[in-house]
Amino acid sequence: MLSSVAVGFVLIFFLGMGLVALAAPEAVSRTFGTLSLTPDGRNEVRAVYGGFGLAVAAMLAGGLYDPALRKGIFLTVAGSLAGMAAGRFVAAVIERPRTFYPSWLYCGLEMTMATTLWLCAS
Repeated sequence: MLSSVAVGFVLIFFLGMGLVALAAPEAVSRTFGTLSLTPDGRNEVRAVYGGFGLAVAAMLAGGLYDPALRKGIFLTVAGSLAGMAAGRFVAAVIERPRTFYPSWLYCGLEMTMATTLWLCAS
């Protein structure tokens, strides 16, 4: 039960991210200091943050619903999140951000969600 609640929080995060990115891509890009986007940039945010976010939310819902798929889905999404966090870590080493937000906050959030899903896959 507790693991379902924890996965539910990750699912809601991705659902929210996906919906915001599809509806208002520049709201997402402003988080990272890009104040306006070209049409191609908006398309990219909608695809990567929007489409991917909604697909991950749907997969996590499937994992909560179907025990036979749970472990594979949770581990796959955990691996994706760990990869994102690793990319942010490498970028932070190269770019040396002066503030905690947004780089380190999202790195920590991604690692927390990856660990949560990895533990819930057991």
